[in-house]
Parts: sequence; C-alpha cells; structure tokens
Amino acid sequence: MYKLLTILIVCTLSIDVFSRPVSYPDGWTFMSMNDGFKNSTHIHYSPSAKYSIGYKGEYWREDEFQIHAIQFNNLLKRWNKKHSQANLYLRSGLGFLYSDYQALNSKIEPVIFTGVVADWETRRYFASYENRFMKSIKIKNNFRQKSRVGIAPYIAGFGKLHAWLMLEVKHAPGDVEKFTVTPLIRLFKGPSLFETGYSSKGFLSFNFVYRF
Repeated sequence: MYKLLTILIVCTLSIDVFSRPVSYPDGWTFMSMNDGFKNSTHIHYSPSAKYSIGYKGEYWREDEFQIHAIQFNNLLKRWNKKHSQANLYLRSGLGFLYSDYQALNSKIEPVIFTGVVADWETRRYFASYENRFMKSIKIKNNFRQKSRVGIAPYIAGFGKLHAWLMLEVKHAPGDVEKFTVTPLIRLFKGPSLFETGYSSKGFLSFNFVYRF
C-alpha cells in the first residue's frame, strides 16, 4: 500500500518522472536511448526517492567504443510548488571503456564520468538541462550537454495517455558540427514511455523507458 501511494503521489506531482534518474522507493527502471551518436542502456534500482544505482552500457558508433559502468544517481534538491516542480540531480559512473577502433586493437581502459541533470515542469510546460564530462586514460575524453523544452498539447489525467511535443538541442564542443537539433514527440501511459524524433543531422532517435 505504501508503495502504491508513493507512486500515485510522484505521478501526480511529476509528469516527467519516467525519464528521471531516480524512481520511487524500491522501484526498478529500464531505459534504452538511441540517437545518431550512440546506443545506451541504463537499468537502475532506487532504494529510496533520494538515490539509485545501476548498470550503464553505451556503444558509440563513430568511434566504435563501448562503455560498461556502474552509475550512481543522486537527487540533490527538489522544489515542490503548487503548480510546478523542479529537480536537481548528480549522475556519476565508474567502469571500463573498450575499443578496437583502428590501431587500438581491443584496448580496455578505466573510465569515469559525472554530470548534473536539472528540470522544471508544470502539467503544461517542461524544460530541462543536463551535461556529462567523461574521461578515460587515452582512448576518449569528452564533454557533452543538452537542453529540452516541451509543451503538452492537452492535459491528461492519471492513467491516461500523455503526450508531449519537445525540442532538443545537443552541444558537443569537440565535434566538427557542434550543435544538433531534434524535434521529438513523447508518449507515456502507465509504466511505459516512448519517444521518437528526427535530428538536424538526419538521424532517427528512439527512446524507451519502463518502470516496474
């Protein structure tokens, strides 16, 4: 009963709860994120509403390297208002990076990464920002950030189909083409969330989240 009440409260206050790095207490989350740069999977468990821990796997297609890591997600601060909510998270990971790209010849190195996630929303509007700095010994170091704004074309009740129209801007300072713009549509109902979009670089995005 406590778990059910917690889920109802969280869903009432937070329309974007599905894509956040911390779930309700004792909850599991599966995330699959796929775009023109990489494919990633994150499976995490939340012992409380303050933090979660799980596996993070990534495959970066252009540079042909993989990351396998343990990721820690911490809720640093939450602001609850009458008609809005805002959150600040810290995400950090430790693992290894594997690459057989060109002369690397199946090289394996330790890798660490960290970054913040911030979001604000009402039942109609949404905005978010996140960044990540990643460092290995020699294979790959990078910094990336992205922001989103969104609007719900209609207000749906609990248990109904929710829809969001979003615009995402990614910034990769180390790339030749530093900015990527992607219009997205997000749909979610019950424990499932689905997103798809088409970027300014001609790549399809497909994201799926399931909470259980």
